[in-house]
Amino acid sequence: MAKNNDWYYTTVHLALNHKNNKMQYLSPFTSAKLADLLSPRDGETKLGQRLRIPVSNALTAELTQAKTAGCRFAIIGIGEDIGPRANLGRGGSTDAFDSAIQQFINMQSNRFLEGCECLLLGQIETTDLQLPDGSNAEQLRQNVEQLDKRVIAVLSQVMQAGLEPIVIGGGHNNAYGLLMAAKASHKRPIAAVNLDPHSDFRPREGRHSGNGFSYAAASGALGLYHVLGLHELKNSEATLEQLKAFGGDWHTFQQIWVRRELALDTALKSITKELNNSQLPVAIELDLDAITNMPSSASTAAGVPLLDALFYVSYVAKHCPCAYLHLAEAAPSCHVAGVEAGYRETGQSISELIYSYIHGRINAL
Repeated sequence: MAKNNDWYYTTVHLALNHKNNKMQYLSPFTSAKLADLLSPRDGETKLGQRLRIPVSNALTAELTQAKTAGCRFAIIGIGEDIGPRANLGRGGSTDAFDSAIQQFINMQSNRFLEGCECLLLGQIETTDLQLPDGSNAEQLRQNVEQLDKRVIAVLSQVMQAGLEPIVIGGGHNNAYGLLMAAKASHKRPIAAVNLDPHSDFRPREGRHSGNGFSYAAASGALGLYHVLGLHELKNSEATLEQLKAFGGDWHTFQQIWVRRELALDTALKSITKELNNSQLPVAIELDLDAITNMPSSASTAAGVPLLDALFYVSYVAKHCPCAYLHLAEAAPSCHVAGVEAGYRETGQSISELIYSYIHGRINAL
């Protein structure tokens, strides 16, 4: 793919224009699913009772109607773990969307957020791409390439309809497809900020969760890249050199949260100034494994507090012209107390992150 990326990108974009009347590669969220997850209560209105869901299999029409009805945000899931496994990591990042939606739709609809701003679109189809345990890295990486095409196809249409995607779940490999879709929709490269202990700027050795940004940079989709919370000992020197050669920058986890050499709000002011000076649309990326003890494919005991992650999303959303929010790598099944506890913790955390983004965007400066 890397050797013939222009052909690949053009082919996918042309395919979009011919097949955009149906929900190709997308499993729409249904009224039956909503009813199964929603817990209504007398005297209250839940977000799930106000947000919009698809009523047909015509994607273009659904997106157009949602935009006309006042929707601004499209919530989309990608339930897969082939990207982390292709990176020789552990799986489990398949259920983040389900855990998040179960919590989010049962939050209150009120003066702070009604819910009608959101289209709960559904999940990108990944079942046929999932491979059993023991599959070799080459097989997994080939399937990640196939997933890239689906992410680009679906997300390009969402962005072209004028909706801001909020993408949940799967590995951080999906940053590549999101950036490619954003470039196609906005007709220019994208500036990205990523709260992540890893830069995900590893060599282009075949697609996986560790090189989404390096592939995007080589493809011309990534115009500026800043990593917040980069761990000083979780990135190889070769990766750091490659990132620096691209022109990428970072603030380390140790600078802000360990040695307290720099306050988080000071770092965010500097980052947003850099992003806005680029005059490019901004992608907000967040790898959930940055957050302390979050169930994920690479969870950490020494990480960023959830409240600081919420502040990061809220601040950038409010101060920058954002293209999308991407919440990657949460893995409910990896919780030390079991799947039920994992669903509860990831669901609550992601729901708070979604609201932080929406509130920031609605109140953008």
